[in-house]
Amino acid sequence: MCVELRSVGYEGEILLIGSERHAPYNRPPLTKHGLLAAVDTNLGIDFEALGVDCSLGESALALDRERRRVQTDRREISYDTLVLATGAEPISLPGPGAQLCVRTSEDAERARMQLVPSRRVVVIGAGWIGAEIASAALTRGCHVTCLEGAAAPLASQFGEEVAARFLPWWRDVNLLTRVRVAEVVADGVILADGDKVLADVIIASVGVRPATDWLADSGLARRRGAVVVDERRRSSDPNIFAIGDCAIRWSPRYGAWMPGGHWDEAVQGAVAGAGAIVGTDVINDKIPYLWSEQFGRRLLYVGRADTADRHVVRLVDDDPEKWGVAWLDDDNHLVAHLSVNHPLAFAAARRAIEAGQPVDERKLPSLDIEL
Repeated sequence: MCVELRSVGYEGEILLIGSERHAPYNRPPLTKHGLLAAVDTNLGIDFEALGVDCSLGESALALDRERRRVQTDRREISYDTLVLATGAEPISLPGPGAQLCVRTSEDAERARMQLVPSRRVVVIGAGWIGAEIASAALTRGCHVTCLEGAAAPLASQFGEEVAARFLPWWRDVNLLTRVRVAEVVADGVILADGDKVLADVIIASVGVRPATDWLADSGLARRRGAVVVDERRRSSDPNIFAIGDCAIRWSPRYGAWMPGGHWDEAVQGAVAGAGAIVGTDVINDKIPYLWSEQFGRRLLYVGRADTADRHVVRLVDDDPEKWGVAWLDDDNHLVAHLSVNHPLAFAAARRAIEAGQPVDERKLPSLDIEL
């Protein structure tokens, strides 16, 4: 947001407050590579050159909208315009046992130190992040068990038929599906049916919640804990904007609420919010996308699919490691696309979704043919 504000001509004072004691950094590599080795997550931003005053290790505690004041653990700060980018906090499971998560650079370092050969590692959750963690633990020589509530990894997002295609990737993991965790204890995890899974290391990956508890008495409109914003990222208070994990925005494109939990959503939110602050009125409602690296494969997903949408599996004749899935609406428009090890197909699919034209059915079976 600081970079975007300067790029669109904002010349006023910018104060950046962050609860972590180091400058903002790139989080996606933490679960993709940061569990294997220390990685450079530096964003390459020179805040001093931008004229941004950074106050690190300072946490916001309360917001007084009427007086336009933020109370932190150090002081009271006045503002003309406030941008909320407080992110999200990992959800912890019940029980007295130690459980790790991977959200910050310190989290990644702690987890990496625990992932040593032959240790029994239990990963709770087989979603995007859980898969990356399990993959890293395998690479580091751990004995990995993953506990998943659905029938297969990512079944809640893609449906069971598509999710079943991921199962062969997990062959070296003890993947337990359709299970529920009752509690985490000192030497493992107790399941809802009373069974116990022994573990030396337990890593929870069951989701996050917006880090907005400090706004409870502010009167800002929130939905499922996230600050409600429009497509310009403006909240119910015209002087307050919110981007990233702490926000949920209305999407005219989809006619639905869109959470801000992915990297690109935060980037696009900064573009829209900065434009609105300086008065250029940028409406940013781009097609969402995300990527993941797991079990030696790169996944690229673009669009927004419903499990009820019709889907077609797309293949590459001479390479079973490359495949994809196209989701289509009732009018045969492409609404979402998953590409595995095929970035060109991802780029073509994004163009097809943006074009909004019916798809030629003859092109669907082959991932090598542009839609």
